[in-house]
Amino acid sequence: MSIKGVPEELRFSSGVTGAGAGNPEYLLWELPAPFARDGDCVVTERFLASEDGIDRLTDVVRPTLTFFPASGRGPHPAVLVCPGGGYEILAWNHEGRDICGWLNSIGFSAFLLKYRCPDRREAAHADAARAMRFIRFHAESFHIQPDRTGCLGFSAGAHLTASIAAPAEPVPYAPVDDADRLPFRPDFTALIYPAYLCDDALAPAPEFRIDSGTPPAFMVQAEDDQVRVENSLGWFRALKRASVQAELHIFAEGGHGYGILRSGRPVADWPLLAAGWLRRQADMP
Repeated sequence: MSIKGVPEELRFSSGVTGAGAGNPEYLLWELPAPFARDGDCVVTERFLASEDGIDRLTDVVRPTLTFFPASGRGPHPAVLVCPGGGYEILAWNHEGRDICGWLNSIGFSAFLLKYRCPDRREAAHADAARAMRFIRFHAESFHIQPDRTGCLGFSAGAHLTASIAAPAEPVPYAPVDDADRLPFRPDFTALIYPAYLCDDALAPAPEFRIDSGTPPAFMVQAEDDQVRVENSLGWFRALKRASVQAELHIFAEGGHGYGILRSGRPVADWPLLAAGWLRRQADMP
């Protein structure tokens, strides 16, 4: 698939089987990208060995977007998807590709963000901001609605989503082209078992500034999550104080990292709750 209007030189193939799932993949930056490191040119991304069916991608140095277009007449609302993995790996299937397929099924085009890892938080923040701008800049080519484009993240990916939704520092990198004239804040966010957002006293971490311009949020977490439920509770409270719309679902059990897997527990039904909320944000019938 080739998307008319997006420069062909931005097409990318990692060479890693399954990384792009056959969908068009685009480089976010012409090299060198902001926050590049010496030696990046000799690093090759790879999937770690897995015995649990979860695809864990790591050693990412060339951040990309993989496009999953919704079917039917458009333009469509869209969602940027940020997999989790503690900023060490990307949980590529159950928090990535499978999520994009689910979003397509409810009428959203989806973009899967391959952000830099491991241990590249500053670079990952820049990658997420650039991704939102890239999507909006090429909205006509992707046949999506740039003013109805949200972001959905899991765990560390939810932290990454929050970093572009409520940044204390609004300039994540120096502009490099016309795309960087566009806003990077998503129009709505979904934070699924978020990490690193708030402390035990429910205060947001210092890298965030929540105000009336922060986009609405949908949140899900389990009370027994080892990544403290205070992350969701504190974010919800801060949004409420800023008069920002928020919806929070706390389940008694479910742990962490379930993504879109069917566990048999009530928390596994979160996509049903999220689907209605997302469609309301996009003013879909």
